[in-house]
Amino acid sequence: MSENTPANGKTPVDFWFDPLCPWAWMTSRWMLEVEKVRDVEVRWHVMSLAVLNEDKLDDLPEEYLDLLENKAWGPVRVVVAARQLHGDAVVGPLYTALGTRFHNNGEGPTREAVAAALKDVGLPADLAEYADSDRYDTELRASHKEGIDKVGQEVGTPVIAVPGADGEQIAFFGPVVTPAPKGEEAAKLWDGTLLVASIPGFYEIKRTRTQGPIFD
Repeated sequence: MSENTPANGKTPVDFWFDPLCPWAWMTSRWMLEVEKVRDVEVRWHVMSLAVLNEDKLDDLPEEYLDLLENKAWGPVRVVVAARQLHGDAVVGPLYTALGTRFHNNGEGPTREAVAAALKDVGLPADLAEYADSDRYDTELRASHKEGIDKVGQEVGTPVIAVPGADGEQIAFFGPVVTPAPKGEEAAKLWDGTLLVASIPGFYEIKRTRTQGPIFD
């Protein structure tokens, strides 16, 4: 992946997501707002909660373990297959379609929701079959590793990579926010993200979450 500014001159933002994660969904909706108010371009990539946690399965609660083993692989595999077969440009729209159905509409990561999301963006219905296929797992793991290698191991999804002070990418987990800021609030959070990325040695700001994701 090139870290250079795109030909259109916009600031590149690389964004890693798992469509299953409601917090990544919140952050992704913020980034779409940022595209409206700042000269940026988001480049979408997959990461996988199943891959992220595959060496921690013995320590996970039973409910979360069931989610990872039975629901997490399918959606992200479909997104990777879509990218491999139809190009980078389909990833963002497909993520929006999946997230809208999974989170905003409350359908959850069902096979029916995945099939409907593919239809929403005009992609072939047979892409849904890749939910049960490891055909592109190598590519899935490579995309996941690329994001994690930038940010480190002690994180979840989403991961964003933005330009630092010298133009080299700095990656963070988050920002975790709800609801997704809009307009000038989206711009302020973006400006703050660039600000902290410009400070050598900055790593983390964190507080306990007291509110769940607000989908709007």
